Amino acid sequence: MLKLNDIKIGGNNPFVLIAGPCVVESESLIFSTAQAIHQITTELNIPFIFKSSYRKANRTSLKSFTGLGDLEGLKLLSEVKKKFNLHILTDIHSVEDAKTASQYVDVLQIPAFLCRQTDLLIAAGETGKFVNIKKGQFLAPEDMKHAAEKVASTGNKNILLTERGTTFGYHNLVVDMRSLFIMREIGYPVVMDATHSVQLPGKGDVTGGQPKFIEPLACAAAAVGIDALFLEVHPDPPNALSDASSQFPLNKLKDLLVKLQKIDKLIKNY
Repeated sequence: MLKLNDIKIGGNNPFVLIAGPCVVESESLIFSTAQAIHQITTELNIPFIFKSSYRKANRTSLKSFTGLGDLEGLKLLSEVKKKFNLHILTDIHSVEDAKTASQYVDVLQIPAFLCRQTDLLIAAGETGKFVNIKKGQFLAPEDMKHAAEKVASTGNKNILLTERGTTFGYHNLVVDMRSLFIMREIGYPVVMDATHSVQLPGKGDVTGGQPKFIEPLACAAAAVGIDALFLEVHPDPPNALSDASSQFPLNKLKDLLVKLQKIDKLIKNY
């Protein structure tokens, strides 16, 4: 079990929600979404970490939106943290990103495509921040022990391991629920990313998705017994500037969380 200040992650504690828009699109969107999710999770007594990327370095097309600018994006995340007293997670893509972003957020996320990058993992660990490592679509779950060991080599054991689907053919992802069990055996809390797992990568100029499967995947993962759930949540997914086909609608979030909370309580018996 790990503790991020007042949030307990793992050890049969209630699941933690990691949620927010894919990318920092604007000040108004980031603040209104954070406030709305915060209100829902407070009402349901669900521990909450707000997530959003200040920069999207991995986009399908050169024309895709990547962010408002690094400093502006990070400052907005920092303001959300202060205004709503929230913990913040964001992606990093380089050693320099780790050093910069760690000054503004609480959890550094290693994108799936970069989960084998030794220098990046070590740099993230050296910040002393929590590090969430997403399992690459090309990795078996047991191979994530090597990524975790790279972070842990710095003396930082505040590590989370996230499932986000495995490549199946050229344009599809599948989730093997056994991976959650296998990754927990490595010794760190496990997270289910139910939104990136429904993506249809590499089809056209933008990444596609099958959002109708977000809820069943989240429920199945809760039945396995996850320590945290990762959801990209947006008030208007079709018009989102990133991952429009795989973000969960904000207006449906509460109903989903109520259902997941019931499953979580049944599995963990709390």
